[in-house]
Amino acid sequence: MKNYILKLADDSLIMGQRLSEWCGKGPYLEEDIALINIALDQLGQANNLFSLATKYFNDGRTIDDLAMLRVEKEYLNAQLTELPNEDYAQTILKTYFFAVYQKILYTQLSNSSDDDLKAIAIKSLKEVKYHYTHTETWMRIFANGTEESKQRIYKAIDNVWEYTGGLFDEVENEKEYSSLNIIPDSKIIYEEWKNIVAEDFKKFGLEIPTDNFMQKGSRKGVHTEYFGFILCELQYMQRTYPNCVW
Repeated sequence: MKNYILKLADDSLIMGQRLSEWCGKGPYLEEDIALINIALDQLGQANNLFSLATKYFNDGRTIDDLAMLRVEKEYLNAQLTELPNEDYAQTILKTYFFAVYQKILYTQLSNSSDDDLKAIAIKSLKEVKYHYTHTETWMRIFANGTEESKQRIYKAIDNVWEYTGGLFDEVENEKEYSSLNIIPDSKIIYEEWKNIVAEDFKKFGLEIPTDNFMQKGSRKGVHTEYFGFILCELQYMQRTYPNCVW
């Protein structure tokens, strides 16, 4: 169970870290603020999940230890979350894919038989519904805008699509916990995710890639070449000044 919670926490941590790179660089002020608020929501979710994970690990490690002092192969986030922001189209597309995933995930986790997970899911669902609405709106803008905006969103789809399947990769014993109604079945979430994305893309006027190839290694500590650079920034203060606090 601890690794399931850890994979959700790592997803939010790395997604929040990536999105925070836009701080002060958004296309205009309101959108800069909106995107950073989404980043803060993700970091808040990560904090709640890491707090729960410390109870399961029960080995003296704190939230900060779990978040910032593990080595690369110990992080279980989906590779999608660590991909570069590139331009704004790719950032929006990544965040849209992730928002659809989290919206389904937290909707189902809101009925979990585990009270702690249920509480985190109910709170997080309010946030990710906004994330979905915001990114879905921007997807429409890119898809129905200028020729350049369409080219940018299609380029982003080419860059990102093969990493989407990793969101639904499982850690050990997930089927057992799913049978106990503690967590949802990742395969069922994946099918619902594909259906929603297909419906949305049809409304956007976008075509979904027909290639079924998906990158492997998410949830197993296998990362892209970009992940080490993220950890360098994320862990700098804790590694340089051990036990530092605000």
